[in-house]
Amino acid sequence: MNFRKLIIYQMKALLIAGLSLLCSLQTIAQKQYVVSKDDQTGATIFKGPINFDDLSSDPSFTWYAKGMSTYTPDSDAVHYLRKELPAFTVVILMGTWCDDSQLLIPRLSKVLDLCGFPKNKTILYGVDRAKETGGMESRIYEVKKVPTIILYKGNREVGRIVESVKRNIESDLAQMIELDNTHN
Repeated sequence: MNFRKLIIYQMKALLIAGLSLLCSLQTIAQKQYVVSKDDQTGATIFKGPINFDDLSSDPSFTWYAKGMSTYTPDSDAVHYLRKELPAFTVVILMGTWCDDSQLLIPRLSKVLDLCGFPKNKTILYGVDRAKETGGMESRIYEVKKVPTIILYKGNREVGRIVESVKRNIESDLAQMIELDNTHN
């Protein structure tokens, strides 16, 4: 009889542990960003920490899939970035309501995918029209316009792309890295 009670007790403990794990995973999986509607256009706004999967899974962001599928990156720049970019971290602050973000961020995402860039080295925040994330990030990264794409090597900012590119997203990133390599 004691053996049976022990088995039942262990099964209950295992069930409780499993439920606790499930609840904690659900908490982790919850979105950290706030979703709202733009007062001016009715567009969906993501505010706070996001990722590319969040953008691709929202049905109102048709611009994301279209931008990814129609963009053809410069193969030479992508080849260079594939070798050099893993030494860096990319921080992106974007507005899901912003035309410039809607143009550049899908292109950047495609370039990063083609480079095999590790997802954990990309930090992405959505901002509202006031360029606020809901935290301190807008002030820390000194965001005035979006998108703002910042390239870091360790804790040192190497360069940034603000609102538009000079040539294209991949060439501008490659140029920042080349410049950094010649100065360090």
